[in-house]
Amino acid sequence: MPKPPSHSDIFKAGLWKDNPVLRQVLGICSTLAVTNLMVNTLVMNAGLIFTLAMSSLTVSLLRKYTPMRIRMMVQTLIIASYVIMVDIVIKGYLPDISEALGPYVGLIITNCIIMGRCEAFARNNPPWPAFVDGIAVGIGYALVLMAIAIVREPLGFGTLLGFRIMPGGFTPWTVMIMAPGAFFMLGIYIWIIRAVFPQTVELKKLG
Repeated sequence: MPKPPSHSDIFKAGLWKDNPVLRQVLGICSTLAVTNLMVNTLVMNAGLIFTLAMSSLTVSLLRKYTPMRIRMMVQTLIIASYVIMVDIVIKGYLPDISEALGPYVGLIITNCIIMGRCEAFARNNPPWPAFVDGIAVGIGYALVLMAIAIVREPLGFGTLLGFRIMPGGFTPWTVMIMAPGAFFMLGIYIWIIRAVFPQTVELKKLG
């Protein structure tokens, strides 16, 4: 019988081997929408990591008590509860960023990354591995968004985290402010990663 993966294996898989954006091409809506400014990206990343980790933990804790026929509704309710918490905090402490993010914070509820990890991993594994998986997958998602934002903001606005870093005569690239710029950058990253590092096997159920 194969040895179940360690917490380190789970973390590495979520961070890199099964990265939701680069490997599975999930969560593309927010990837295209919020990566024009790094500060927006950081706030979205924090919200998704929190929601994914806590949702995975909660789904795992309730997995033995949730009837199969209503599990998707229960998972959606759990995710929505944490998203509401995130939305309230952002609106209360970062109103300008909340306005800039618009509906995309609320759309975390239907993010296929969170739904997918809850269904594929959290409901089949103990709480702590599920929590680790949520953290790892969330960080893997966040790293990709930051890698896109760190190119889009300087080229689109001439700034990074609001500070001007491009020369005075630099002409901003309008396309980098728009969704096609994000799509272009994402395509390049996926092409490079998949060409250099082939896909790997998925983690097995822990029990």
